[in-house]
Amino acid sequence: MRRVNGAIQSPTRCDAALHHRILPVPKDFAVLPLPILALAVASFGIGTTEFVIMGLLPEVAQSFGVTIPQAGYLVSGYAMGVVVGAPIVAIATAGLPRKTALLALMAVFLAGNLGCALAPSYALLMTARILTAFAHGAFFGIGAVVARDLVPRERRTQAVSLMFAGLTLANVLGVPLGTALGQVAGWRSTFWAVVAIGLAAGLAIQLCVPTGLPGTRGRLASEFRALGRWPVLRPMLISTLSSVSFFTVFTYITPFLTGVSGFSPRGVTGVLFSAGLGLTIGNLAGGHLADRSPMATIIGSFLGIVAALLALAAVAHDPVLTVPVMVLWSGLVFALVSPLQIWVVEAATDAPNLASTLNQGAFNLGNAVGAWIGGTALTLGASYRELPLIAAAMSLAGLGLVLTAVSRRRHEVASASVPGA
Repeated sequence: MRRVNGAIQSPTRCDAALHHRILPVPKDFAVLPLPILALAVASFGIGTTEFVIMGLLPEVAQSFGVTIPQAGYLVSGYAMGVVVGAPIVAIATAGLPRKTALLALMAVFLAGNLGCALAPSYALLMTARILTAFAHGAFFGIGAVVARDLVPRERRTQAVSLMFAGLTLANVLGVPLGTALGQVAGWRSTFWAVVAIGLAAGLAIQLCVPTGLPGTRGRLASEFRALGRWPVLRPMLISTLSSVSFFTVFTYITPFLTGVSGFSPRGVTGVLFSAGLGLTIGNLAGGHLADRSPMATIIGSFLGIVAALLALAAVAHDPVLTVPVMVLWSGLVFALVSPLQIWVVEAATDAPNLASTLNQGAFNLGNAVGAWIGGTALTLGASYRELPLIAAAMSLAGLGLVLTAVSRRRHEVASASVPGA
């Protein structure tokens, strides 16, 4: 028996298995890796279904008799589904115990992917994609809170980064494997594979995530008032700007690499695989470093991103130098994900589930805005090589907001230390 958030509960099957296999358990990482890994499996499935459609656009377009640009709306439709769905689903699941909410969201995920696999028309495929997206923001939002609460305070950001590792691995493994499967066996087979991943993830959550983690018990009106405070909105805006910066370039990375760096289409695949490894390592490293010094990690990551983007613009003509810069850039971008998520959750102590979920909407809003900024710049005559410079400006804006937060905090500490202040 153990106590979670004041509630006594029995250990799960995974808890018991973990005790049996690795006793004595280190005190600083007690009995909780498997529940977090269950969340990582689910995030792998969600990440795969979000991004794999990019590799299957020609097959989908041919299947429904639409153009590839029209098929591309399935990407933006999913992103906007996350943005719109995040607050709706957060409200709907606010009062549910967190494990129940996670299982309900996995059911929505499964229903959406079944709809994708069976969709008889483009319109119904778009509808199924949007339904799937509704589960995305809330799952990562609630999952981040669960991961945070299952470990000692000094391991919180690492736990969140481990959950998000499933999302980064989806880019390294899930997307290329899903694309290859869809090209060989038809694009619907990829969604059937994602359904299988979702079933495995749901079972893992049922067996491994502990019960007794309550949902939000306050009133929704007071929660939204809490979210309206600038200390909560500021890290959400920083999350959006970090995503805007990344997708201003990454949305157009294939023509950037082929047209500026001179890679072949096959070579682009290798570069993207390397970048995927970079973002996976960066995600885990960011979680580890942020548990020691969160603000230093965020500031250092932003400074590194700006430097990497300036370097990318400078060396883009050289394919040999472009690859390591791409790997460094992607790693630094994803080093921000878990520290920013934790910052939002801990700033919104009265509404952690809702804040965490809405921050996922903020990231996805940045995806859409970044793609729009990059596309608009190209339409107005900018070259692909200039996109990293625009992205660097977005990251500088995010860094500026971080520095204002640090300055404000230091001022408050100084004022509190002065008698009568």
